[in-house]
Amino acid sequence: MLRVAVVGLGNIGKTHSRYYSENPDAELVALCDIDAGRVDPVAKTYGVPAYHDLGEMLAAERPDAVSIATAGPENGGHHHEPTMQAIEAGVHVLVEKPISNNIEHAREMVRAAKERGVLMGVNLNHRFTPAAERAKKLQEDGTLGEVLFLNMALWINNPNESSPWFHLRALHPHSIDVMRYFGGPIAKVQAFCHKGPGRQIWSNASVNVQFASGAVGHLTGSYDASGLHPIERCEVGGSAGRLVIENVYQKLEFFPRTSPEKLVVENSIMGGMGNFNETFRNRINAFVSQVAAGGPLDASGEDGLAAQEVIEAAIRSFENGTIEEVAG
Repeated sequence: MLRVAVVGLGNIGKTHSRYYSENPDAELVALCDIDAGRVDPVAKTYGVPAYHDLGEMLAAERPDAVSIATAGPENGGHHHEPTMQAIEAGVHVLVEKPISNNIEHAREMVRAAKERGVLMGVNLNHRFTPAAERAKKLQEDGTLGEVLFLNMALWINNPNESSPWFHLRALHPHSIDVMRYFGGPIAKVQAFCHKGPGRQIWSNASVNVQFASGAVGHLTGSYDASGLHPIERCEVGGSAGRLVIENVYQKLEFFPRTSPEKLVVENSIMGGMGNFNETFRNRINAFVSQVAAGGPLDASGEDGLAAQEVIEAAIRSFENGTIEEVAG
């Protein structure tokens, strides 16, 4: 039984708490937030202690693993300090995305986890769906063939105007991770950005990439889409066919290169996901089982860092009008 705790009790932290509590192989032992008004009621719901100081919680409860569900600037600005505290205490970590909005902090977190022998994952939950799993199988068994190109789109509504790069740093770790999941490491990036009507931040982005394999890819992202019609679409073109995942989990289609017939797998047939929040369930369940097995982790700290390196290269590309190589 893995003893787990959650740090940061906003909406995402509450979601982590729920799915840990429902996992038969995990025991939710404590919750922590500096804001008593947020953590105390949730802790009461689950019948676990509430803490307002992370060091105190780690010393008293000695959990095996923690979720760092804090937020901060660009949704990642507060991840570094609690993650480092947990790593120093020898506790395995699942940190929300982005791993950090500060690339030096992100590098330090990954380096520290490796040096301390701690397993570190990032909540890149968009790959934890039956559709992505089935698509990966088509790739691994050779049905897709060699990856030639990849097109990714992620459009949602977010009116937040907190920083110029909020859209890229906060949202697109998901997009980049899905691209890397099927295409492998990304070597080069070229980016263009645009401000939507009335916007102060770069709320739209067009990012060209070249994978280390030589394959090419593209990401179209926006924070200016309708909140009623969000879209995430992943298209992977291979030498033997082409696959398309619609809206993370809703449908997978595969188009063989040499046959007029196509494969269509609807969500309900693949085992079913009731809503997007269940991607958190699948990701947390994978984290629990993989930590219990001693690793390795899917969507690891290294994967989270690699996604942020691509994003930072995209920012440099747009600022400088250049094609940028990705660090790492």
